[in-house]
Formats: sequence, C-alpha cells, structure tokens
Amino acid sequence: MPFWGLQKQLGIDVGSTACHAFEGEWVECRHGLGQTCTCHECQLEYEDFMECMKRTNLAQMLWVILEQWDSMIKQGEYTPPDYHKGKDVPRP
Repeated sequence: MPFWGLQKQLGIDVGSTACHAFEGEWVECRHGLGQTCTCHECQLEYEDFMECMKRTNLAQMLWVILEQWDSMIKQGEYTPPDYHKGKDVPRP
C-alpha cells in the first residue's frame, strides 16, 4: 500500500507496484529529515519517483523516435507499409 495516494488523487493508474519502490526510497530518505534538508538530500529519489509517475523521459524518447521516423520518410530512406499509411490491405 503506497504511503502517498497521489495516483488516486490525480486519477491515473500506473499499477500499484510500478512506482512503489521509488516512493518507498523517497519516503525513507525523507524520514527523520526536516523540510528544508529534504529538498536537497532527497532530490534524486524524488526525481526518480516523479519520472516513474509521469514518464517524461519515455515520452521525450518516443517523440525523438517519431521525428526521426518522419525525417526518414521525407528523405526517402524509409517507405512505410500500406497499413501504416491508412490504406486498407486487400482481403480475400
């Protein structure tokens, strides 16, 4: 059971165990530290937890892949199959 019900509050579901380890590391780091120390000492744990929740690096990587895919199509280095162009495949 997560300590902080952020997923439920935001209405997202990334799985109960997907980010639980990162959340646990962040809570362990925060435990016993004051509010001001927590910002500096636990920054890496917090960033890992937020990356797991928001998946910003994954979205950025997928965006780069799509841009490369589009540029390869424009340069003529790659021709996508018909079903990627929105054309129906002839059926028997």
